[in-house]
Amino acid sequence: QVQLVESGGGSVQAGGSLRLSCAASGRISSTYAMAWFRQAPGNAREFVATITWRSQSTTYADSVKGRFTISSDNAKNTVYLQMSGLKPEDTAVYYCAGHTSWGRLLTGADGYPFWGQGTQVTVSS
Repeated sequence: QVQLVESGGGSVQAGGSLRLSCAASGRISSTYAMAWFRQAPGNAREFVATITWRSQSTTYADSVKGRFTISSDNAKNTVYLQMSGLKPEDTAVYYCAGHTSWGRLLTGADGYPFWGQGTQVTVSS
């Protein structure tokens, strides 16, 4: 099993920045890639970005390209999401997730068996 704990959420004004962290523990070696998803009230869980542990390959949702950056510190088993140029529509609970499907960069939530508890990000106009 893999345990994921997010931190770094909060409230910020539009145009501001936040950095989310996701600390992973347990059988981390079984995971191929990590991702960030978000879910606003009344909406489905939405893919934000993903990164592979080994090659650091990344994929982003079009809605965050150029504003968000996903990265990882393998020595600390931690994944980050640097968010800049935040907009009110970025307001959501942000979740960290991991999967074990080697060789695949997945954007669907169904492919991820491991999830954190989520951290709230609120962007005011």
